[in-house]
Amino acid sequence: MNVFLNSQFTIHNSQLELSGSKSETNRLLLLQALYPNITLENASNSDDSEVMEKALNLPFTTDQLSLVDVHHAGTAMRFLTAFFAIQDNIEVVLTGSNRMKERPIKILVDALRELGAIIEYQENVGFPPIKIIGKKLTKNKVSLAANVSSQYISALLLIAPKLENGLELTLEGEITSIPYIKMTLALLNEIGVETSYLENKITINPLFSIHARGVRGLIESDWSSASYFYSIIALSEIGTAITLSTFKKDSLQGDAILHEIYNNFGVTTAFNENQSITLTKSEIHQIATLSLDLKNCPDLAQTIVVTCFGLKIGCDLTGLHTLKIKETDRIEALKNELTKLGATVAVTNQSLILREPFEIHKNITIATYQDHRMAMAFAPLALKTPIHIENADVVSKSYPDFWQDLKKIGFEISEM
Repeated sequence: MNVFLNSQFTIHNSQLELSGSKSETNRLLLLQALYPNITLENASNSDDSEVMEKALNLPFTTDQLSLVDVHHAGTAMRFLTAFFAIQDNIEVVLTGSNRMKERPIKILVDALRELGAIIEYQENVGFPPIKIIGKKLTKNKVSLAANVSSQYISALLLIAPKLENGLELTLEGEITSIPYIKMTLALLNEIGVETSYLENKITINPLFSIHARGVRGLIESDWSSASYFYSIIALSEIGTAITLSTFKKDSLQGDAILHEIYNNFGVTTAFNENQSITLTKSEIHQIATLSLDLKNCPDLAQTIVVTCFGLKIGCDLTGLHTLKIKETDRIEALKNELTKLGATVAVTNQSLILREPFEIHKNITIATYQDHRMAMAFAPLALKTPIHIENADVVSKSYPDFWQDLKKIGFEISEM
């Protein structure tokens, strides 16, 4: 499905309910599989979470090989690799889309093998598909390169309480996306797991069961999904407002930092008593160039750079190295599509610079590269120019209701 977004519309001051955080949901789904007394509220309705839940609930048979296809779900690939590694006598081939087969998993596989796991590559060394023969893991010390993806670290932490001797994980190098590691530890703490995180060492104590009454997890809505509405408000007229639920001021999500970042664009955030937030466009104090290190929240990069382009503000974004191994090479994808729109963009393997002059071309077609965030990040630009989005249904990976929610607040969207 392709869509056309007309630029002739007015934003309604509306209230939207956003689905639960994909990051929190996928972590809690894995923990729920390990500790069935956990019940979840406001779980994400994203494709990625549905893939994760389905894989965890397949009727596996001991000593019979099963095929699990996670399609484009990178988080599911990492988390399920660790999960199946500790499922005694369960044999699984874990695979995915063609792009998934290009996304590295060697660092996680090496760490699990160091703990005693049996994992074999089925095609190319270092990449899915992989064959996993689950077994009881008794080793409890492992080192891991920490500068690629925090999901490798979280995958190990999530299974650690079920290891006979727990886990002592030493992180080597600069740690990427620290908030996501802290999110994982906080969720473990909530179900009763004892953890410590000192300097470059994380220790997880065993927890073989949780109390009979269980744990009820209310999953906060997804700040990454909220980012597109921050962009919409930033590109709107002064006084425009949108209310979103359910969000917490003390969020576990690293992307919650966006409510501070978007102050630069004249967007104020009010945290309401009912766990909703109201975004309001205020007067912006024009800045020539916005410089940000996004190593702790790289998924915000696409939204931020498109917002800057729409407001004709330069930006210098660093800490983007993990974007090279996402659903697409997001750094190059951003350069390609922004250039088509008239932007002047320079990139490296870990940075992006948007420079003057700014000229926004009309009726440009944005390629999405099978990447949900490319589609959603560019949609707010319809406030400045008519725009076409190719393969717009790719948003279902993280936010299936995205286009319907845009219509609710006034966007004029036609399917083509």
